[in-house]
Amino acid sequence: MKTVHWGILGTAKIAQTQLIPAIKRSRNTEVVAIASRSEKVHEIAEKLEIPKAYESYEALLNDPEIDVIYIPLPNHLHKEWITRAAQAGKHVLSEKPVTLTADEAKEVVAVCKENNVLFMEAFMYQFHPQHQRVRNILISGEIGEIKMMKASFSFYMDPSERVKNIRMDAAKGGGSIYDIGCYCIHSIRNILQTEPKEIRVQAQIDKEQNIDLSSFVYMKMVNGVPTIFDCSFDMNFRHEYEIIGTKGRIKVPRAYRPDNYGGEGHIIIEKENEQRVEKLIADQYAMEVEHFSECVIEGKNPSYSVENTIKNMEAIEACYKSIQINDKVEF
Repeated sequence: MKTVHWGILGTAKIAQTQLIPAIKRSRNTEVVAIASRSEKVHEIAEKLEIPKAYESYEALLNDPEIDVIYIPLPNHLHKEWITRAAQAGKHVLSEKPVTLTADEAKEVVAVCKENNVLFMEAFMYQFHPQHQRVRNILISGEIGEIKMMKASFSFYMDPSERVKNIRMDAAKGGGSIYDIGCYCIHSIRNILQTEPKEIRVQAQIDKEQNIDLSSFVYMKMVNGVPTIFDCSFDMNFRHEYEIIGTKGRIKVPRAYRPDNYGGEGHIIIEKENEQRVEKLIADQYAMEVEHFSECVIEGKNPSYSVENTIKNMEAIEACYKSIQINDKVEF
């Protein structure tokens, strides 16, 4: 079977610690090149045993050996480099959020289609099988009619580090919703298989950096289910969601980063005086890489569609509009 050759556009921490190792663990994949706008790329390439190192992004895109470009750049650069990679005839896996607005997301999707290349936004968590298991439990009716879903994603960023952290830079797409709240939106939409029709956000704004340090969000869904989520750079590490029904509830305490626990996800099902815990182990980063590579080989669209990506971006944008106008946003 064909080996899919990957090029890494940037030397971000997530590329070095997560995606490149995942590509090395995956079937039918190989990292053949990495690029940076710094001489440090040669040292990184040697450390990670990557054959080719380029000191410009353009040189990486011009490499005819590369099939797929992975983009872990700051959020505000996603649109430009997804566009340029697609125009160079490369398939693209880009970190979330895809862009900073829904219109930008539509533009890059259109460019990818025009150039006959595949695109996928890198929400790696969704490839862990615990989420499909949750969907199956909901479909079975075990917890009854769904009445509410809530999600949380947070970590504590030391105040001394905030000034220099890119997540705090408004001009570069910083903010807790862009960075981690997007996971909560994504999981709520995709677990419940519906879209928001009303969003209201209360945010704690960092006055110096002018970004949402913490956000508390209400989303009423088209199917009538109320949902809430919170995201924060100012709270203890949490990454969980919970679905409450008329007969029970489901809690997923390792929803977004089960890789921190050796890939082991937990699903807790509670009904009256009864509780059971289901455990599933998977390598979500490698599963993401293998899925996208398989799509490239077979010429099929990813399971996470570009239409789904645009819908997620529309919800993110509505959250920020709600903060701006200090009122609800209706779709």
